Amino acid sequence: MRVALFGRSGKVGTVLAPALEAAGHELVELDGAEAMVDFTAPEAVEANVRASLEQGVPSVVGTSGWDPAPLGALAAERDLPLLVVPNFALGAVLMMRLAAEAARYLPRAEIVELHGQAKKDAPSGTAKATAEALGGAPVHSVRLPGLVAHQEVLFGGEGQLLTIRHDAFSREAYVPGVLLALDRLGTLPPGLTLGLDALLD
Repeated sequence: MRVALFGRSGKVGTVLAPALEAAGHELVELDGAEAMVDFTAPEAVEANVRASLEQGVPSVVGTSGWDPAPLGALAAERDLPLLVVPNFALGAVLMMRLAAEAARYLPRAEIVELHGQAKKDAPSGTAKATAEALGGAPVHSVRLPGLVAHQEVLFGGEGQLLTIRHDAFSREAYVPGVLLALDRLGTLPPGLTLGLDALLD
């Protein structure tokens, strides 16, 4: 597939670009692309997605800290899928699924998410999505040097504590999820789809 990668020189992009090529994708400019992938910043992502949709290119977005709903409407108008994913690590998706199951039996939960100090949004997109799935669990954000991306969901009960945790130690953790998204992008309905969970069987 011909892919336009926005954020190629960023922390994720520098890992993702060679991985996409190794998987058989061709990195091209937007005007020659069959799909666009964005790992940029909150202040840049909207313009990138709008440009892609206006050129008829479906979009896969890993950038958090923005509201994709208005561009979801544009994607629907253009009959194109717009996939926005808070976390491309498959383990993180499974963490959220397991947390939703645990909440049925242990409803008291709090979320702790930890990222490197350069991350611009807090709470993270993953933490927001998890909190929403749990009915509004409180979120605690930590930003420190040396961290990549970590999240734990703590479920408290009388005399017990259940912890469900996911750790991404490097950006390579996101590559399988991005490849899955590109592989199944054409199966998504027009408009906005949130989360990688929609692509997992």
